[in-house]
This record gives sequence, C-alpha cells and structure tokens, in this order.
Amino acid sequence: MSKQILITGVAGLLGSRLAKWIIDNTEHQVIGVDDLSGGYMDNLPAAVKMYMFDLKELKHVNDLFKENSIDIVFHMAAYAAEGLSPFMRKHNYENNLIASTNLITNSIQHGVERFVFTSSMAVYGDKYVPPFDESMLPSPIDPYGIAKYAVEQDLEVAARQHGLNYTVVRPHNFYGRNQNIWDRYRNVLGIWMYQILNEQRPTIFGDGQQKRAFSYVDDSLVPFWNASQNNACIDQIINLGGIKEYTINEACQALINVTGYNIEPVYLEKRHEVKHAWCTWDKSVELLNFKHKIDLHDGLSMMWGWAKK
Repeated sequence: MSKQILITGVAGLLGSRLAKWIIDNTEHQVIGVDDLSGGYMDNLPAAVKMYMFDLKELKHVNDLFKENSIDIVFHMAAYAAEGLSPFMRKHNYENNLIASTNLITNSIQHGVERFVFTSSMAVYGDKYVPPFDESMLPSPIDPYGIAKYAVEQDLEVAARQHGLNYTVVRPHNFYGRNQNIWDRYRNVLGIWMYQILNEQRPTIFGDGQQKRAFSYVDDSLVPFWNASQNNACIDQIINLGGIKEYTINEACQALINVTGYNIEPVYLEKRHEVKHAWCTWDKSVELLNFKHKIDLHDGLSMMWGWAKK
C-alpha cells in the first residue's frame, strides 16, 4: 500500500538523494519541505510534492499535516553550520530545536508511524577517544550539538509519553552529488571543491592532523530507508558513516589528486572543534544493512565530476 513520506530538508544533499531513491525504488509518495536556505530546487525529482516554508513557523507545519496523511517522517532539515552556532545561538536553536519540536508535536497528534531523525556526531563532543559508540553519553561542545541532543531527548520522551515510534540516525561527514559547495561553513570537501574551481588554494584550519571518516551519500540511502522499516530500529540510536578515518591533510591531498590541479593548501589558525572524531559502524550494519561501497577516491571523483558542471 502506498504511503506518504515526508522529507524535511528535501532540497539538500541527504534529502534530495533519499527522495530520488524512494521515488525510484518504491510506490510511495514523497512530500518535501525546504526553505531553500541551504538546498536548491534543481536537486529535486519532479515527483516530489513540494512545500516551501520555514519549519519553525508552527502554523505552516500544522497545515502541512492537516493537508496530508503522513505515515513516515524523515527529518533532515537543519542549519548545519556547526562552527557558527556559538555566534548565532537564537538562530541555531530556532532552526535546529524549535523546528524539530513542531514536527514532533504534529507527528504525535497525527499518528505518524515512524519518525526518523537525522542527528549528528556532534553530540559526542570531545570527551571520548574515538571511535564514538552509541552507548557513550553525549557531551556536545557547541550549541549545534546541544540542539541535536535536545531533539534526541525530546523524541525519547515523546515515545515514552505518547507512543511515537522514532529512530535516531547519527551520520557523519557525508559528501557527494547535490552538496551545497557554495556555503563556506558546510562540509570541508565541498568547500575545497569550490575553492579549487575558483582558482583558490584549499584552506585547512590548524595543522591538518584532525581525523574524520568520510561517507559518500549514496551509501546511506538504503540504510536510511531501513531505519523507517525495520522494527528493531524503533527507539534506537544508530551511527551511520564511513569505516576508515583520514587526516584532513590526507583528505585534501586525495581531492587535489582527483582534480589534477598542481596546488598546495593554505593553513589558517586552528578553530574550536573536536580534533579527532569518527564513529563505530557495527550497529548500522546489523540494523540498517549499511555497506561502505564507495571509497574516498571514487566518491571524490564522482562529486568532482558533478561539481564541474
């Protein structure tokens, strides 16, 4: 039976790629919401029933749920500039916390079957030695991570008090086709691509020895869908992302090799961030059938081909 699937942030990297996967592989209808603050209409499949508004406006969220019989919610919308969050707290909490609670409230009221929340590795903070495991108590170091953790806690209460079935997915360092490479506060791989395309040297904050595990977006699509279908995922928190960590220096050199440019990065003053951050992936394999198919070189090659267009 066909269902109505709501994807927030549908014009962004994750939302647009998941929307296309659902349309191509199921009979379900995709309803999308985006305010286009970080996404683009060109990313959207034509079959998406699109709403354009700001999720922190409760009336618009109420009307959306009244006009549709939504079965599953994928909440992917966020103001994802983590490094800016300490300097724009109100904007961060309105867009990443208040907007989320508007969706949760309506999901309770309208009997949504499953609420899949896209959280963040940022909830772990710098308290632990990686890889970060889902059993670790979150300890975020910035307002972005605090907002994400607060939504996770709100969902736990919504489940206990109102029976809302939810799954929290904590992705980390996704990249790929449809990424916003024009926003200098988002994913570092996209930032570097934009800089190289504009004949600028890629910038690295600090010594470049920070470690991350990068994940090509298409490897996450089946796992995200499974998060909404597998009953073993109900009330679970699941890391999702790459299985191999790289230093920022290594990642930058990998991109330079892909582009074929003879260029050296420029090093800037270090910033407030977690030095080493990557996660365990065993739980995502068990519950979401995650498979890391696309390595960094191949993923960068595909993304670079798209970015040049």
